[in-house]
Amino acid sequence: MVDIPNYQSIALDIAHRIASGEFPVNAKISGRTLLASQYRVSPETIRKAIGLLKEEGIVEVSQGKEIHVVSSQLAYDYINRFRYLQSVYSLKQELELILAEKKKLDKRLEDLIDSVVNYSDRMRHLTPFNPVEVTVEEGSWVIGKTIADIRLWQFTGATIIALRRGTGATISPGPHVLLRENDRLVVVGDENVLQRTTEYFRHKPE
Repeated sequence: MVDIPNYQSIALDIAHRIASGEFPVNAKISGRTLLASQYRVSPETIRKAIGLLKEEGIVEVSQGKEIHVVSSQLAYDYINRFRYLQSVYSLKQELELILAEKKKLDKRLEDLIDSVVNYSDRMRHLTPFNPVEVTVEEGSWVIGKTIADIRLWQFTGATIIALRRGTGATISPGPHVLLRENDRLVVVGDENVLQRTTEYFRHKPE
């Protein structure tokens, strides 16, 4: 639920009372002092609430400070518009929370890939399969190609385990992923896989 100022809450309640017929069109609503007593707020808060309703054309205020109901339909429209805006705001808040969670997950994924690459440096002499990172450089012939198109394993013996793009990362990207400039592929292979893959990206095979 979205928190709203007290005067807006009171304006909404009065609009409900008008739309329901409790305060019929042309009827006089209690003065500010009496309304302030009913809602247990200051007269200034009631003044602001009535000001909102007046701006919407729901009520009018005479020179003698009397408040008269002008339109129940406008009161109904005001209530519906508030509900719509409240729903939009709630969805926006939920979206912001999801995006924040996604950012945390992306950071965690990035850290895990860094750990895999860094750990491989320490294990370089214990296994022939060392994860390394290869960048798709400007002008590379693989730009715009799918992972399947470049047939990386057939020509270099490298197996792709992750794709890093900007601040994001994808584990085991599919064969239909298009490669872009500055993409970084994390691959595994023998001790010469980095050199072979880098050269392969620079020079298209005949």
